[in-house]
Amino acid sequence: MDAVVQWVRTSWTRRSRGGIEATRRNAVPVSFALPTQAVPLTHEVDMAEADGFEPREAVAAPGPYRSEARLRVVDGQLQVELIAASWGVPRRHRRPPAVRLAQGDWLRWQINYRFSGMNGGATLYRLDTLSLAHGAVPADTFLGDPPRFIDERARIW
Repeated sequence: MDAVVQWVRTSWTRRSRGGIEATRRNAVPVSFALPTQAVPLTHEVDMAEADGFEPREAVAAPGPYRSEARLRVVDGQLQVELIAASWGVPRRHRRPPAVRLAQGDWLRWQINYRFSGMNGGATLYRLDTLSLAHGAVPADTFLGDPPRFIDERARIW
């Protein structure tokens, strides 16, 4: 399966919900330049409040993707479905359908969560951004505006 996948995950606590810390959190990017590697590629970037929102990048070995996405080839197109975390809120009872990408197409899909009772009872917030292309793309592809954008962000008070 020729997929280029980039997961950008930003996490924070109540401390970064308002004021200067929220400004800092809101300034972090939702996409990065891709590392130079052959397709298939999974590029993961995690940014956490605890680390000052410094990006921590990793390139995962090609193969199974995170359990949060279901990918399969249908009629020569890559079918993409984002799977919402079952333990995060709000619950999403109505979800967008799977999206099909032709060779060379890409999309960005965002979803956010609130997790209660984590880290000794603290509340944790998270924004996941999936940028995904069908086939090889230039390293700066995900830095531009996506041709397809699915926004599942919700109020997570």
